[in-house]
Amino acid sequence: MSEARPRSFLGVWSQRLLAAILLGGQVLIHLLQGRIHRRNTVEQMAAVGPDSLLIALLTAVFVGAVFTIQVAREFIRFGAGTTVGGVLALALTRELAPVLTAVVLAGRVGSAFAAEIGTMRVTEQIDALYMLKTDPIDYLVIPRVLACCIMLPILTLLSAITGMIGGLLVATNLYRLSQSVFIDSARNFLDVWDVTSALIKGAVFGATIAIIGCSWGLTTTGGAKGVGQSTTAAVVTALLSIFIMNFFLSWVMFQGLGRATL
Repeated sequence: MSEARPRSFLGVWSQRLLAAILLGGQVLIHLLQGRIHRRNTVEQMAAVGPDSLLIALLTAVFVGAVFTIQVAREFIRFGAGTTVGGVLALALTRELAPVLTAVVLAGRVGSAFAAEIGTMRVTEQIDALYMLKTDPIDYLVIPRVLACCIMLPILTLLSAITGMIGGLLVATNLYRLSQSVFIDSARNFLDVWDVTSALIKGAVFGATIAIIGCSWGLTTTGGAKGVGQSTTAAVVTALLSIFIMNFFLSWVMFQGLGRATL
């Protein structure tokens, strides 16, 4: 009996993951056909973006400050204090800002999507949409996917800027680094591709969060208990997917030896 439960759980999880992948394909087909519910999309953009802005920026400013604390002392000791700003800028744009912003949205937005659509499923509101000849993918899923794909890159860019401000405050006030040196270092290290990669990651992570949240909601069973389980599973699956996809995206985007410009 103790071995049957893990297999059953993994089997159900695998089926729901496959359903999420298939849902992603359906969303892509519907988007290519131009089937977009504009009013719902704007409403979801407001829910995903402005409502998540404060927590994303607070996370970013403290991450930038902590990263600077850990890096500045060691770099100054080795005589490389002039590169602190550049290293922070690269870390934020390439990895920290996209991933941490996606984690924040997975916990806040992905769970909300799964709970909302899961509740609609167990209360038979999804069936009512079919009776009204309304496709739930067009009405519920695509607006949420578009909202996340549009707003998450914007939040990622704002988080990177806020993280740089947090790092700058720590570097100038605690380690007495020159503000101009810090900013010049960041400008010299960064290029257009670093910022572009952050936006691409944001869009990919946004689509992943929305599709997983919506798919887990649509496959919810078992009443209120099932809604809670789907919400938890959606967040965990989204976080795992973000970390795995981040590895492959970074591997594709940043192969080679990199730049050695100081």
